[in-house]
Amino acid sequence: MQEITWQDEDIRKGFAAIAQASPFVYGLTNYIAANLSANVLLAVGAGPAIGAASDWTRTFPAGAGGVWINSAGLMSSTEESFTEVARTAHTAGTPWVLDPVAVGAGATEYDAFVKSLLEFKPAIIRGNASELIALGGGAALGKGVETTASSSDAVDAIAGIARNTGAVVAVSGPVDYITDGTTTVSVPGGDVRLTKVTGAGCSLGAFCAAAAAAGNSPFVAAQVAHAAYAVAAERAGARTQGTGAFAVALVDELSLLTA
Repeated sequence: MQEITWQDEDIRKGFAAIAQASPFVYGLTNYIAANLSANVLLAVGAGPAIGAASDWTRTFPAGAGGVWINSAGLMSSTEESFTEVARTAHTAGTPWVLDPVAVGAGATEYDAFVKSLLEFKPAIIRGNASELIALGGGAALGKGVETTASSSDAVDAIAGIARNTGAVVAVSGPVDYITDGTTTVSVPGGDVRLTKVTGAGCSLGAFCAAAAAAGNSPFVAAQVAHAAYAVAAERAGARTQGTGAFAVALVDELSLLTA
């Protein structure tokens, strides 16, 4: 299995393309993660808009360069708005990212709705191991929004999801794995404090959408986002101690990668 890092030239080129394109990226996410997601997008050179205000769900997915849907956003938005965003993005050919937060945690009606969004062909699906094992039909139950499985446990599951949906699928963990159903790559690095900052994983979904909006293929976009996030987290971790300082430093380091 090939290992992908920030040192790879194609990753650096794909990352630089975001700032060069300065794409508009639209998302539906939960209110807990919205602030960090927006700041991550701004740090890497994209322009965010978040939420289901007025007719945004009918217009923004078609005009954006990329879209991301964090399913936990259902806490403040309707199922109809989620479906409209996914449908509009699919119809317009806008690459969109699905983050199936808390799928597999025991909320069966919620799980069924999230799975129904697969009809609209996300370009990238990303999540933690428990979420993706459950999305693929497995029995690994999440603990709320947290995983009870390791990313390595989900490698077979994400390959199956990719083959069944046509999406690129990425699982986050001590090592991230990304697959198109045929080829799987690993992305090492990061910092354990990513699991202690609210919205860190959610923001990575937004980052994937920005990388795809910059013209990278979904497979390359997912690699760019995960590799850049990993190195930024490592650098942030090397100069901070607490989780609050780490969260701020993570955004700083992403912006410095852009520079």
